[in-house]
Amino acid sequence: MSLLQWQQLNAQDAVFATALGDLLKRSRTPEATVTQTVEEIIGRVREGGDSALIELTATLDHFSVDNVADLEISTGEMDKALVTLDAELKAALQQSFERIRVFHEHQLEQSWEYLDSDGNRLGQRVTPIDRVGIYVPGGKAAYPSSVLMNAVPASVAGVPEVVMVVPTPGGEASQAVLAAAALAGVSRVFRIGGAQAIAALCFGTETIPAVDKIVGPGNAYVTAAKQQVYGQVGVDMIAGPSEVVVLCDERAEPDWVAMDLFAQAEHDELAQAILICPSQTQIDRVRGSMESLIGTLSRADIVTASLAKHGATILVNSLKQGVEIANRIAPEHLQLMVEQPDALLSDIRHAGAIFCGYFSAEALGDYCVGPSHVLPTAGTARFSSPLGTHDFQKRSSLIMCSKHGAQRLAGVASKLARAEGLDAHAKAADYRGR
Repeated sequence: MSLLQWQQLNAQDAVFATALGDLLKRSRTPEATVTQTVEEIIGRVREGGDSALIELTATLDHFSVDNVADLEISTGEMDKALVTLDAELKAALQQSFERIRVFHEHQLEQSWEYLDSDGNRLGQRVTPIDRVGIYVPGGKAAYPSSVLMNAVPASVAGVPEVVMVVPTPGGEASQAVLAAAALAGVSRVFRIGGAQAIAALCFGTETIPAVDKIVGPGNAYVTAAKQQVYGQVGVDMIAGPSEVVVLCDERAEPDWVAMDLFAQAEHDELAQAILICPSQTQIDRVRGSMESLIGTLSRADIVTASLAKHGATILVNSLKQGVEIANRIAPEHLQLMVEQPDALLSDIRHAGAIFCGYFSAEALGDYCVGPSHVLPTAGTARFSSPLGTHDFQKRSSLIMCSKHGAQRLAGVASKLARAEGLDAHAKAADYRGR
């Protein structure tokens, strides 16, 4: 009997479009109870500051302190965690840090300017955000990779102050997370999580400074909180459950494909893993590998639930049709496990990250290849991009008109302003045109 139950779709079926639409219907809207709870928590922190944080941390994280200062982890503790960390894990963190740093240095935007023919000086000034807050999940597991993927791009962008929050049920902080924070140059770390941490970063308290932008993944309460505070502060994105689409040909190693699908499904029961292939024989091989390998996984129950609820195989008539369907899905991660991925690349329009070839496992991207693993989910790759240094930089337009240039432009501006009924605009331009 099969241990894995997941949908098998055929792109040639008349009902395929409907079936695919149903498969992708994973709501990004928080449940009403979550929204209401988060609204109440945000209100408590906004009004009560430190005292509200102390109460919420005791209730929700089972960690009691006398004042919020006791929730802060000193830079000395972070440095000690880095020094005393297991040597092999420390080396891995350092390698990951260096690769992330080098990649994001290539992304840096620079200020620029030019003179037009009338002597007007025009340009763009690029400056870093003053203070950024990073949310790192920590309720069920420790994620040092999330520290690096969020903090390193901010550091490369020149952000002078990075404030990190991480839930620590019972008060115990992960040494690997603290070591990663030390490596990435995080300024301050607080042992708080959930919606209350987002509220504290947004509005500030007597102890925790308000930030200008909040980045980093979290659970439904964190996501709902980011939605509610957006506008008061910037946020990176409203992310949903993780997802992967694997487009493979007959030469792809079935065990590799199977494990790459498992790697995504093991995140949680809401994760989505989809296999697209033009060969039913290969799909059957991959399913066979999955059946034989599922028993080797410590999170097999989560994997099987994820695949049953949100997974699917899609039989297509060609790799080209597979690309068309992948574009329709606009996945967070797209793996092109084909012999000639470059032949497909020009047709890929929507994907958070594209992994090309048999050796480019998505799992490598999660930890150490270089690009940030903070990516758009739930089809938002149609209009948004991965987290990068640009998310921590601002652009200001630079305008310096010469006398001659202002005189030449005044007539144009005055004419347009009067067409819009804005008399003061027109006269302000006219003064420069005399």
